[in-house]
Amino acid sequence: MAYPIEPDPALAAEFKKTPLGHHSPALQRLLRIFRTLPVAGKHALLRVDHQRRWVLVQFNGRKGEPLTIHRDHVFTDWNEAEWAVFKLRWKAYFGSDVPEALR
Repeated sequence: MAYPIEPDPALAAEFKKTPLGHHSPALQRLLRIFRTLPVAGKHALLRVDHQRRWVLVQFNGRKGEPLTIHRDHVFTDWNEAEWAVFKLRWKAYFGSDVPEALR
């Protein structure tokens, strides 16, 4: 069993600064954990309209059933979209929001 990871605000700050950049080993580990969370309830991004627009979606975990599309969460900035998903996965994993100073 892997050792637990703590909700370190420095990792959230690092991701917010460079969501698509090279990440420290600790942040890579956290992202790997986030990516392997159970599918049911997991948030992701769906590109829409062949434009630089993404909408927040949520998997229901049941094969053959559609995603839940959160049409009130549309992004035109990829970094902002990645940050939104990171915050949701942070909350799902740690059970609390990212620190107030980072929101």
